[in-house]
Amino acid sequence: MLSGGHFYYGAEVVTTRGFAPEGTQDQLVGMSSELLADPRIGWVSVTDNPGGAPMLPPDYLAGKFSGRQSQMVLHLTCKDLNRNGLEAAAWRYAAEGFENILAITGDYPTTGFGGLADPVFDLDSVGLISLLRSMNRGLKIPSRRGGTETFPKTNFFIGCVVSPFKRHERELMPQYFKLVRKLRIGAEWVIPQLGYDMRKFHEVKLMLQSRGIDVPVIGNVYLLNRAVAKLFNSGQLAGCVVSDALMETVEKYAAGPDKGRAFFRELAAKQLAVFKGLGFSAGYLGGISKAATFGEIIDLAESYGPEDWREFLKEIQYSQPGEFFLFDHDPQTGLAAPDRINPEYLRSLDRPPKSKEVTLWYRMSRLVHDVAFTRGKGLYGFLQRVFGRWDKKPGLMSRFSYWLERESKHLGYGCQDCGDCSLPDCAYLCPLAHCSKGSRNGPCGGSCGGRCELDDKECFWARIYERLKYYGESQEMFVGPAVLYDARLKHTSAWANTYLDRDHHASAAPAESADDEPSLENGGTTKDGN
Repeated sequence: MLSGGHFYYGAEVVTTRGFAPEGTQDQLVGMSSELLADPRIGWVSVTDNPGGAPMLPPDYLAGKFSGRQSQMVLHLTCKDLNRNGLEAAAWRYAAEGFENILAITGDYPTTGFGGLADPVFDLDSVGLISLLRSMNRGLKIPSRRGGTETFPKTNFFIGCVVSPFKRHERELMPQYFKLVRKLRIGAEWVIPQLGYDMRKFHEVKLMLQSRGIDVPVIGNVYLLNRAVAKLFNSGQLAGCVVSDALMETVEKYAAGPDKGRAFFRELAAKQLAVFKGLGFSAGYLGGISKAATFGEIIDLAESYGPEDWREFLKEIQYSQPGEFFLFDHDPQTGLAAPDRINPEYLRSLDRPPKSKEVTLWYRMSRLVHDVAFTRGKGLYGFLQRVFGRWDKKPGLMSRFSYWLERESKHLGYGCQDCGDCSLPDCAYLCPLAHCSKGSRNGPCGGSCGGRCELDDKECFWARIYERLKYYGESQEMFVGPAVLYDARLKHTSAWANTYLDRDHHASAAPAESADDEPSLENGGTTKDGN
């Protein structure tokens, strides 16, 4: 559908907490039936515990439509299930005939029975995509009799999310780099998070084009009202942005006789028209509780002239103060081209600015890594032999080494003694100590103004970006396969596990080696031969 050249529309449906509050489920089923009956609406997308609250799982609602599985997209998030639970959910979806999966890290939980739920985040979106891609290729696991067991291949059409509505370069660029990584390891279509500056939506396509990546990108539209706009403006809903400038406009129209109803619908319709004009594969509508409203907005979007979208593009540019753009947009048209990269950004790559994140301790950590932890260099071979002998005959020296490692890394990095260390992956910042979601594969979409989704610290990956950019390494920050933490190594020596090839630095998940991945950076594709 997404590659057929016809501009379809997707509709978002949100399940409920509770199985039948005043017939709400019947209303959702009825609305979904009406949506699927509209030939312009190509699919219905069902959310997975949005906002961090527990709700009915997406396949419960989708399962009400026997024979329509190909028109259902199920969200799958990492906040409530560990990797075994995610794999089990994926097998269930495949067994039920659901193949369109939107793989998401997920919001931090906001509520739960008896108090706030403890999030899982055993995998993040990158790890989940890696799992789903491995299932598509025939998941291989060690068999009980020795050797390898291979499961039947699934046929998931894997989607991913990117969050382009970030104010600062240090937030935005890791989002783009992570998106490339997601596509490289198996994602096949993209939907950006929510915002109301069409230039930022366009930048997602421009960034992909600049790297020779050709995948379907879906435009995301959420029907605003005053209450939702205030929520998005406050930064309390992860990844959803309404700028102060747009909020002023919302307040003006919301004070009118219709409470802004006509303005909000027109804004949504104009966004859809811009997506179609810019060559997006489809438009995605959310924030709507009646099937008729979806139809009315689509009718309005299709009533515009074929070139009206150009004026709408210039009109819908509600950016944040001082917001960073990767591409240099023409102020007359609002458009840019893949070769019009922000010149100030390009200059900064040659002369990176100083950063408070580039501390003396960070410099020393890099030096120690070069000397002792870089394969084939310095002391690596010698220490590999030493730890090998200690592993065969544990004794006082091996126990002292582990004690020294644990205490020094806790003091220097806040180490949580996971045994599968990602300090080299994360510019010597510990993801378990400094990231609310413990992400080892890149930023979630929840940061706001450079702050963590929980607003209790600076965004972990923004800090990493500043460190790597100073050394000219930001462009390669997500090269390589997904980092999959092995919990068997918890409370063991990460030094020993590195030298003895037990951790993720030595091996990746099955079929996920760097050599096995298609190179999208060089114009490859997301599926072998496609």
